[in-house]
Amino acid sequence: MKPRHKRAALIVGGLAAIGVAAALVLNALNSNIALYVTPTEVSQGKAPKGQAFRIGGLVKDGSVRRDNLTVHFVVTDTAQEIPVAYTGILPDLFREGKGAVIQGKLGADGLFVASEVLAKHDENYMPPEAKHAVDQAQQAAQQAGKTSAR
Repeated sequence: MKPRHKRAALIVGGLAAIGVAAALVLNALNSNIALYVTPTEVSQGKAPKGQAFRIGGLVKDGSVRRDNLTVHFVVTDTAQEIPVAYTGILPDLFREGKGAVIQGKLGADGLFVASEVLAKHDENYMPPEAKHAVDQAQQAAQQAGKTSAR
């Protein structure tokens, strides 16, 4: 084999190795990404199918129910509600009426099966996406109330 052919084969082999490495890294990153979705977007069918994602909002008052280690509750953005099931120990700051971000997958029956529950850490904190969603839902409810009052 001529030196020119050896060099070309080495360059092609190097490019192929870089391409394979990049594909593996992108695949690993894609499988670990958890998109943030609001309860309203979930009810509109905008949630990723068969993929883990995060849902955030307020834990509905009176919705927390415990079955041994499984906790059932409802998360809401004041416009829509999504039932959640979580098996495990909840964070100490998890409370009804408080903000939470839940990571997991949406089942075919509409039940969100959580793998992780994150509770807010102080009185003023709510994830920016959750706060925006709650504010939008409250504004929409106020607009609907004004429209129906006329």
